[in-house]
Amino acid sequence: MDNKFRLPKRYEGTEYCVWIEYRQLAMDYKPECNLSSGFPDFPAFPAYLTNYIADVVDKESDHLMHQYTRGFGHPRLVKAISELYGKLLGRKIDPQSEVLATIGGYEALFCAIHGFAGPGDEVIIVEPYFDCYVPMTVSTGATPVFVPLRNKGSNPNYASSKDWVLDPDELARAFNSRTKLFILNTPHNPLGKVFTHDELQLIADLCKKHDVICISDEVYEWLVYKPAKHIRMASLPGMWERTITIGSAGKILSATGLKIGWAYCPARLMESLLVVHQNSVRCGVTLVQEATARCLEHELSLLGTPDCYLENLSTILQPKRDYFCRVLRDAGFAPSIPEGGYFIVSKWSILAHKVNLDSETGPNRDFKFTKWMTKNVKLHGIPVSCFYREQNVSLGEDYVRYCFFKKDETLVKAESILKNWIGM
Repeated sequence: MDNKFRLPKRYEGTEYCVWIEYRQLAMDYKPECNLSSGFPDFPAFPAYLTNYIADVVDKESDHLMHQYTRGFGHPRLVKAISELYGKLLGRKIDPQSEVLATIGGYEALFCAIHGFAGPGDEVIIVEPYFDCYVPMTVSTGATPVFVPLRNKGSNPNYASSKDWVLDPDELARAFNSRTKLFILNTPHNPLGKVFTHDELQLIADLCKKHDVICISDEVYEWLVYKPAKHIRMASLPGMWERTITIGSAGKILSATGLKIGWAYCPARLMESLLVVHQNSVRCGVTLVQEATARCLEHELSLLGTPDCYLENLSTILQPKRDYFCRVLRDAGFAPSIPEGGYFIVSKWSILAHKVNLDSETGPNRDFKFTKWMTKNVKLHGIPVSCFYREQNVSLGEDYVRYCFFKKDETLVKAESILKNWIGM
């Protein structure tokens, strides 16, 4: 009986989820400052968002907002997505055949990976990686092939996410005739790296040489700090034809509870995503898609003006980033200043002498460190080795990830906690 009803083989080895363990850890030990979660702890979303939601659910609104909408995306939403990215890429995007609205960027990734990968295929994944890339790949029967970003920074007093780079030869060796997909994440989670034009061109050339599709996860596309600049992989010569771009309303509107994502790509690629979507999720929430569409229309009308929320978001967050990097540095950590996103990866091992790692359990040193900090210092973070395969955990286990998209009071509280811990 037990053997008959065991987890299907395609999911074996994917049972563990760091977010489940660390959310439970926070619930059990109630840290005074939780910087593990990737969302703001204050109403950072644009003011018009709640107005549009209220309008959509108003009893006087169209009653069809409470019924099924088009399965591949609410018509008004896919039109808004196509117009926004059509303008940004300088090309026409067909809302009916080249856009898919999904339940968060997570489902868009699932549809993209499951739409193409299968037994015998290989999928290149850059380490560190957002943790869902691997189980989504493994469950298709494909084989993940890992290429790590390595920290090549030489200045011990100043580290940046741009110090983490791919080795061109190592990257080239990862490609072969079995390679089906390359998963790119820029701006990058957890590092905050924003890939440069030259780095993207290197990846693009290899994708074209080996006839590989690039899944470009760009959910943090508007969270880029000057002088870094986000370049969309689909904008490079010859890459629109082989790129599936992933986006997220929750990320760009600072409202992760919306759970609205999307993918856009050429129609011939989109066909496979649509099949996966229609046979799993089938249809998203009409009300939320309608409200999101109105938000995107609003932003599209404001692009290039001082009132554009999307273009102002990084300006709002940069002072928080700079402040918390200083806090970490003053406490003895060695933060890597992110060029994008809202996470800081910081080297903690310098402070290992202040932590009783032996009192904690965990597969790697950073798991023990973060658990000890949550229980004893009451500061909650995420171990970076969870974003690596087992063979490469040594590249990440000296680091911890903290989210700085928090209200100022939360970051000040974190500073106070760290000062008390180190005796400042």
